[in-house]
Amino acid sequence: MRKIRTILVDDEPLARECIRLLIQDDAQIEIISECANGREAAQAIDKQSPDLLFLDVQMPEINGFDVLNQINIARMPIVIFVTAYDNYALQAFEAQALDYLLKPFSDERFYRALARAKAQIEQNRIKEQTQKLKALLAAYKSNQQKDTSSPYLERLIIKSAGRVLFLDAPEIDWIEAADYYVLLHIGDKSHILRETMTELEAKLDPRKFLRIHRSIIVNVERVVELQAQGYGDYLVTLRNGAKLKLSRRRRKELQLMLERLS
Repeated sequence: MRKIRTILVDDEPLARECIRLLIQDDAQIEIISECANGREAAQAIDKQSPDLLFLDVQMPEINGFDVLNQINIARMPIVIFVTAYDNYALQAFEAQALDYLLKPFSDERFYRALARAKAQIEQNRIKEQTQKLKALLAAYKSNQQKDTSSPYLERLIIKSAGRVLFLDAPEIDWIEAADYYVLLHIGDKSHILRETMTELEAKLDPRKFLRIHRSIIVNVERVVELQAQGYGDYLVTLRNGAKLKLSRRRRKELQLMLERLS
């Protein structure tokens, strides 16, 4: 069980002792500091980031409201004001205090305020954990998207005659070597890309593109038929009717890829 880290602030030692006695047997509460003035309180809160603060209003030099004004809002604990002056009540609630104990208060009144504080702290912790969980899930989702994004070439840029074409890699039917260039065949059109066959092969997704001959790379999803030609030779027929020569040593690999697609 996580303790409720608590600071007591009052310039009267007897007042601090009274609160200490009321909470000393509470297993949930841990008193981490006692402060006799506002200056000590502001420093202790900044360094120790308590969950709960019992804070006197009327103190020398720096009163309770001045203490709250010096606290970083991100470190603001649950505040229960404890004071002998009832004219500060409205100002206390405007300062977002959870409760306002007017001295002298009964044990029952004190424990009622403490119960409210515990409930609020637990609610804040649940909210904090929920926010952390949401952040963790968002980070996980982001990493998953990064992990699942393809490391292979998705689009190709073709520059020709003053034009720039953007071609999606999955739209390519097959690729043909042409010295230090390649021809990209898409339907009944061809485009020249200034890149070698080996360079382009390394950039394409090997789950979709296979080099079936030293001068031919095929988009496996475009294959519709394998035709035996005798002596172990085959022709690969594509959807657009193109017929391509298949290297014997690539036949088994192509068949395995086609089986995985089916």
